[in-house]
Amino acid sequence: MPDTARYAIYYMPATTTALWTFGCRVLGYDPAHPGATPPQPYDALAAAAPASAVQEPSIYGFHATLKAPFELSAASTENALLQSAQAFARRERSFSIGPLRVTRLHTFIALCPAERHEPLHQFADRCVVSFEPFRARLSAHDRARRLAAPLTSEHIANLERWGYPYVFAQFQFHMTLSGSLGPDAIAPLHRALAELYAPIDTDLQIDGLAVFKQERRGERFRVLQRFAFG
Repeated sequence: MPDTARYAIYYMPATTTALWTFGCRVLGYDPAHPGATPPQPYDALAAAAPASAVQEPSIYGFHATLKAPFELSAASTENALLQSAQAFARRERSFSIGPLRVTRLHTFIALCPAERHEPLHQFADRCVVSFEPFRARLSAHDRARRLAAPLTSEHIANLERWGYPYVFAQFQFHMTLSGSLGPDAIAPLHRALAELYAPIDTDLQIDGLAVFKQERRGERFRVLQRFAFG
C-alpha cells in the first residue's frame, strides 16, 4: 500500500452549523479539530448499530466528495493546491440545493438531495476538471482497489481518465453517515438517523469547499482549509 499523503476536495458545511455538528457526532470525529476530544455521540445510534458501523467513513470525516482523494503530481505542491482552491472558491457563488434526506444507498446510509439539482452537478464537474492538474497518476494499488468494485464500462473509463469512477454523469452528491451494512442492520440505523436529522432539516446552501489531507494511509483525513465562495 502506498504511504504517500493524499488530498481531497470536499464540500463541508461551515463548522458553526448544526449540520456539521450532526455529521461529526454521527461519525465520532471532527476533522476540523482532529486532536480534540471526539464529539459527543448520539445515544440513539449506539442502540441502533455498533461503533464499527461508522469506522470506515470516520476516516474521511463528514463531507461530500467533489474531487476524490489523490496523491499530488510531481509538479505540484500543497501550497499551490491551497492557492488554487482559494482562487476557485472566489469565482464561485453560493446556491441552495434544497433539503437533504437520510437515504439508503445500496448498503450504506447518506444524506442526499431530495431531487436532482443541475447547478450542483455543474459545480461538481468544474471541481473534477479544475483540480485534475494536481492529481498524480493512480498507483497500481489504488487502481486495483477501485477495479475490485462492480463497475460499468463508463465507470472504468472515468477511473482511467479522472482517477475516480463516480464523476460527471455518474456523480451523486452524498454525505456518508455509515459504512456498508447488512440488510438487518441498515433499517434500524436508517430510522435512528432520520429521527436525529429531522430537527435540523433545512435547505442546504453550497457556500464553500475544503481541502482535506491524509498524511498516511489508514490515518484520518483532516481539514487543511475551508474556503468560502465569493
